[in-house]
Amino acid sequence: MNAAVATSIFGLFMVATVGLGLLAVRGRGDRGGGLAEWSVGGRSLGTVFIWVLMAGEGYTSFSYLGAAGWGYNYGAPVLYVVAYMSCGYAVGYVVGPMLWSYARQHGLVSITDMVAHRYGRPWLGAALALLVTVFLLPYIQLQITGMGVVVSTISYGAISLDWAYFIGFAVTTGFVVVSGLRGSAWVSVLKDVLVVATLAFLMCYVPLHYFDGYGDFLDRVVREKGEWLTLPGSGDSPYGQAWFATTTVLNALTVVIFPTTVAGYLGARDADALRRNAVLLPAYNVLLFVPMLLGIAALFVVPGLTGAGSNLALFKLVVDSLPAWVVGFVGVAAALSSIVPMAVFMLVIGTMWGRSVLSLLPGWRAPGRQKLASQLVVVLAGGIALVMTYTVPHTLVRLSLISYEGMAQLVPMLLIGLVWRRLSLAGAVSGLAVGVTIVCGLVFTEHDPVLGVNAGILALAANLAVALAVSYAGPADRDARADAEVLARDPGDTTGAGAPVRGAAAHTADPV
Repeated sequence: MNAAVATSIFGLFMVATVGLGLLAVRGRGDRGGGLAEWSVGGRSLGTVFIWVLMAGEGYTSFSYLGAAGWGYNYGAPVLYVVAYMSCGYAVGYVVGPMLWSYARQHGLVSITDMVAHRYGRPWLGAALALLVTVFLLPYIQLQITGMGVVVSTISYGAISLDWAYFIGFAVTTGFVVVSGLRGSAWVSVLKDVLVVATLAFLMCYVPLHYFDGYGDFLDRVVREKGEWLTLPGSGDSPYGQAWFATTTVLNALTVVIFPTTVAGYLGARDADALRRNAVLLPAYNVLLFVPMLLGIAALFVVPGLTGAGSNLALFKLVVDSLPAWVVGFVGVAAALSSIVPMAVFMLVIGTMWGRSVLSLLPGWRAPGRQKLASQLVVVLAGGIALVMTYTVPHTLVRLSLISYEGMAQLVPMLLIGLVWRRLSLAGAVSGLAVGVTIVCGLVFTEHDPVLGVNAGILALAANLAVALAVSYAGPADRDARADAEVLARDPGDTTGAGAPVRGAAAHTADPV
């Protein structure tokens, strides 16, 4: 009976998810429903939609599984998530409007588009799309895995992991192919309502049910698990103060150029919406403390969880003590926290390949064909991640170790390249190659952290040094285009590349 109740609630919300995706694009076919409409929402999403969409970066399946698991295993080091995201929003206050303006002026829809335009080399966009796909596929696989674990757990084992994986893939692919970024934004509203409600409920329920309130709970933590409250955390954790600081800096820089973040930037109807979101979004991170604290609470309720089992710390508390209908709602919130980011990851991969790779082929250059190609790639990318989840799950999980640190190596090529004309193509490519090589070498030989420092920031420092050295040693830029065509500017600047876009470039905006 418990399984039937929880899975029925889950099934109803999955149908509602697909329905929202279809409703999001109803009647928009006559508004230029091409690649820009599908991939960046017609550049017309208002403050609310951009807010909930970009908040999805912080609330994935990690919020319910990984954050609680890190809290259970290590304690304080998990707070790096709150630190880097809050700092990243501050960086995004400046970077987001700049990228939005550059993409809007030149009709660009992805970071590979931007790089190809900046350096005047279409092949560079195609090569970058391949590299970024390698970094993003693990995230799709991890969201599929996370949703599978959630669905199987809330169904009390009635739904197997294999079927749960497929359900996650099918629901996500179904609505993202049809509705694109706009559908993801609409579903994000539903997801955020459930996330806020369930985490707020659990924040109150767990300390009262298992302890005598927060006073008793925190007193026990201080007395019995004090090392969980300080860096480097419990046991032999390598995540000390140097790692915390360097990881916060690295990830704060990386999150603003992460392809899914940029997709959110480019979907905005104006730069002010991005600035408002940069101010508001850090407050949303307060809820991330809940699964972290509940992970520590699980130490007293379900001790002895090891390995991947520790990621179920929060759900052990939920399933063991709450009625099935509540378990169902918590499971839906966690499942949607997998579906929304997974959809945007798939969308970004499809957009990059449709615009930067397949468009190089003569038969796929027409705008309508680019959208079709992007949609086909979405299905293919999700299918590859799903098949590898079944067959070689540990391959992509291992790749995920280099995903964020590898993506950080794009910072000089993209951000510095867009504000400094002297950075040459040879310098940017050389720096990227050195940075990615160092990251792969250190991570795969298990030398991350290096003397307590995040390996990615060491690779980024080498990347930047090589990029600058090669740029200064090589010949000056021979690109005949004016600075306004090559470089990005703040959209508040009415001269040069940052001038506001008017006339034919304007788009009909959503009311929110």
